[in-house]
Amino acid sequence: MSTVSPPELLFYQKLGELFYAVAAADKVVREAEYKMLTTLVEDEWKQMDDYKDQFKTDAAYQISIVFEWFDYERMDADDCFESFTNYYKNHQNLFSEERKALILKTVQKIADAFNGINKSELIMLTKLGLLFKKN
Repeated sequence: MSTVSPPELLFYQKLGELFYAVAAADKVVREAEYKMLTTLVEDEWKQMDDYKDQFKTDAAYQISIVFEWFDYERMDADDCFESFTNYYKNHQNLFSEERKALILKTVQKIADAFNGINKSELIMLTKLGLLFKKN
């Protein structure tokens, strides 16, 4: 167990931003999307590594914290996606194939959580897939 420095915390915060962008792509974040994210953080992301924040809490919870904050603030989904894209391009070393696969699984499940994937979400998922393939 290691306490994470700000770069690792920022990684998880940026994932929260991305997952929020996908959930908010249709302008509404649904309870089913929240529940799916919570489940995936608990069942998948916490097991990805053993980073802890300064309060000895699993750093993966930053994903949910940022997701909820961005929803509370009603952040623009496209701006959030663009911010994640820029972060990814500047920190590709943090994105192993295993992490990218889990990111793609997470966005797919969030998008599918409420009545299947809609057009706005599909566009964002496609852009993310292309981003990961190109870089």
